[in-house]
Amino acid sequence: MENQEKKMMSIVQEDGSLEEVEVILAFEFKDTKKEYVIYTKNERDENDNITVYVSHVDRSSGEPQLLGVEDEEEWNRIKDVLRELSKAE
Repeated sequence: MENQEKKMMSIVQEDGSLEEVEVILAFEFKDTKKEYVIYTKNERDENDNITVYVSHVDRSSGEPQLLGVEDEEEWNRIKDVLRELSKAE
């Protein structure tokens, strides 16, 4: 496996504090022009799998904001991306 440098980003929490997270993948669906980021805090669940988070990136206010994904069709497309990503590992 290649030794790739980790891409990190800071997320501003609701209380104003900063949290450093590792970016796994950032991508855009060309047809909708919506951007997403998949990231982790390197937490492990009860099965020792690393927990990942997915957010929609909203740049409409100038400062990028991470929003939840609430549309089921959108989620299904993101799950397809995650499946492809897991196959590549």
